[in-house]
Amino acid sequence: MINSFEVKETNEMIEKENLDVRTITMGISLLDCIDSDLDKLNENIYNKITRLAKNLVKVGNDIERSYGIPIVNKRISVTPIALVGGSACKTVEDFASIAKTLDQAAKDVGVNLIGGYSAIVSKGMTPAEELLIKSIPLALHTTERVCSSVNVGSTKVGINMDAVKLLGNIILEVANNSKDNDSAECMKLVVFCNAPDDNPFMAGAFHGVTEADAIINVGVSGPGVVKKALESVRGESFEVLCETIKKTAFKVTRVGQLVAKEASKALDIPFGIVDLSLAPTPAVGDSVADILCEIGLEYAGAPGTTAALALLNDQVKKGGIMASSYVGGLSGAFIPVSEDQGMINAVEAGAITIEKLEAMTCVCSVGLDMIAIPGDTKASTISGIIADEMAIGMINQKTTAARLIPAIGKKVGDKVEFGGLFGYAPVMPVNNYSCENFINRGGRIPAPVHSFKN
Repeated sequence: MINSFEVKETNEMIEKENLDVRTITMGISLLDCIDSDLDKLNENIYNKITRLAKNLVKVGNDIERSYGIPIVNKRISVTPIALVGGSACKTVEDFASIAKTLDQAAKDVGVNLIGGYSAIVSKGMTPAEELLIKSIPLALHTTERVCSSVNVGSTKVGINMDAVKLLGNIILEVANNSKDNDSAECMKLVVFCNAPDDNPFMAGAFHGVTEADAIINVGVSGPGVVKKALESVRGESFEVLCETIKKTAFKVTRVGQLVAKEASKALDIPFGIVDLSLAPTPAVGDSVADILCEIGLEYAGAPGTTAALALLNDQVKKGGIMASSYVGGLSGAFIPVSEDQGMINAVEAGAITIEKLEAMTCVCSVGLDMIAIPGDTKASTISGIIADEMAIGMINQKTTAARLIPAIGKKVGDKVEFGGLFGYAPVMPVNNYSCENFINRGGRIPAPVHSFKN
């Protein structure tokens, strides 16, 4: 039972510390929509999404009013479209037509974003999956709310380097398509290793084939709440620090559990998971980097940063799993650059580099996220950065990702502006020594030996 003290405490977290439910995401399987006729396929997809999600936004708004809990986004994820469109799509334009259908369905039900324009190609690409990847620039350029992801590696099978090479070129093409808008369409594309089937966060959300026909997943956030709690234990031991983070993560996750259960009941769709990731925003006081500073660092990126982040991530998970029976998705601490004012400050101060961010991704949730790089960066260099991040995920049996934004026409020190939750980002330098011969080898990097536990 929730008592009056917990209600008061939660209200204070919402009013003063930027606590929110970042998203209610409805996952929808499109497997029963498959048809060899493209027009019929698009009709089936539109009808199923609009039928199941027609009340999603209304229910989210009702919960928001009833409990006073801000629910920032209402979103949809669908079965990877490379699977759904494989029979009907013969050209890039065919696949892009499905993206337009997804976009129209998202607009008509009123959700912020729809994810699942995706391909899972960890070991190899079918012709349809390769075609979908090649269609991503057109799909993202001709839609507003569609998000795309490609899973190119896993601990079990290794890294598909053919897909990694291809995506270096695709990301540059996406960037060029939106060069008049700071290459902002790259925000809607992410490359994964070990992508989870139940991630509610964009741009990487898709509805995995292991999932039910429809599901409700909730992503909570609360970096400001954690930072505020840590202010009261400055100078205390690591034991006290860890206990404080755990207790706070528990409270934050309980809010997400409540919202998920209420949404599931109102929509008559099963509850899936609560993702308890600390997802920052550009708002003052809502920063993961600021938590690291509160732990004792002058800036994120200072010596000790990886240890502090590892501690934070682990305690968030330990607190969260006691608050919900079903914790999933990504769950941990995100470290995007543009969406976190503290990270932006660290980059501008010269305290953090891409190489240090890469080291941090060994212990955090996800990976190199929302990082602007010079627009003249070579495709092979982008592929090399992706390969490094995928290797971290593969070896460490964790989800990693890369969401890179080659800002066309911009150089190191310039800024790109995205607005809203996406904020702005300084363009960061990359190592320009060539990795082209490595990327051009072709084939795949084999899985590490621990993949043979089965």
